[in-house]
Amino acid sequence: MPDFDKLDKAIHEKGRLSIMTLLATRMAWSFQDLKAELNMSDGNLITHLRTLHKLGLVAVMKEIRDRPQTSYALTAKGRSAFQEYLAGVGANRESGKEVKNFWP
Repeated sequence: MPDFDKLDKAIHEKGRLSIMTLLATRMAWSFQDLKAELNMSDGNLITHLRTLHKLGLVAVMKEIRDRPQTSYALTAKGRSAFQEYLAGVGANRESGKEVKNFWP
């Protein structure tokens, strides 16, 4: 039987899951690139990013190029947590197959 309680609630929320998925694909993403890719408002995106940062899952890098720019990346803890989350999803998926196969 699937055990959804084992999934990390901080990552499982749709917006944060989307952010974590994108951050796992590159070394870092700028705020503007995340916003464009996820089609989120500034307020919604920054709220999710702050939550992930407070949990130690996401690092924040601020630099000045032509203008101030903020980028985000997964921390080692964040990458590990995301891998564990994906493993949990996979385990639930496999468990769900067993339940499906139970019915004639």
